[in-house]
Amino acid sequence: MRALVVDDEWPARNYLVELIETSKLASVAGAIATVDDARQALEPSSGLAVDVVFVDVQLAESDRAGLELVRGLARERPEVSFVLATAVDRHALEAFDLGVVDYLLKPFGEERVKECLRRVAARRPAAAPLTAPKVVARRKRNLVFLSLDEIWAFEAADRLTFVHSRHGKLDLDLSLSAIELSFGRTLTRVHRNWLVNAAFIKELEREDSETRLFVGESLSAEGKGLHVPVSRERAQALKDTLLANATGLRR
Repeated sequence: MRALVVDDEWPARNYLVELIETSKLASVAGAIATVDDARQALEPSSGLAVDVVFVDVQLAESDRAGLELVRGLARERPEVSFVLATAVDRHALEAFDLGVVDYLLKPFGEERVKECLRRVAARRPAAAPLTAPKVVARRKRNLVFLSLDEIWAFEAADRLTFVHSRHGKLDLDLSLSAIELSFGRTLTRVHRNWLVNAAFIKELEREDSETRLFVGESLSAEGKGLHVPVSRERAQALKDTLLANATGLRR
């Protein structure tokens, strides 16, 4: 299952994300803070695949913003399960009247989240095996459908978004943030204007204080690919991540 977490408190949001990921019963497709962001993420046009949404009752907008969010979305997205995660118990009856699958009362722990996810899974109909979503790009007036295993990177520039692949550089309608939500941790943010597919990272380049990646098919002279800048604040974390999943270098 793929989960979306909606909570305006950063520590609580990250804690729930960690519990869901640790459970191995679901993966987190996104974690956001506001009602508007939740509605945007759950728009069919966003391309974000979500099976269950965990919503805090008290969001920045109001003490009942989470309830009202579920009230609207439950009608619009009947195929999605909703769980309320909150510090107050007085809304439990109203929540179940809205059709939520579970009501998590803070503070909760790993076992309670596992129990909740099992309950969500038990209520879901058997489904066909999931496939990764396609990326729909534009080539002039034509639509081009790309699989993730064809894509090297996504770029934001001049208020536009582009996808770089073995088929060239194509236009996209979605923002980098929306793309990142759609693919979760499959993509790596290396710069505020760049998302890369780690499967195609071939070289980490260092020159003076600048860091770049070569992302593409091959390092040979005729190999196809592109050079992607890495922001200074992300360079060390990126290097550590790449080395953690590789062998051959003396540490």
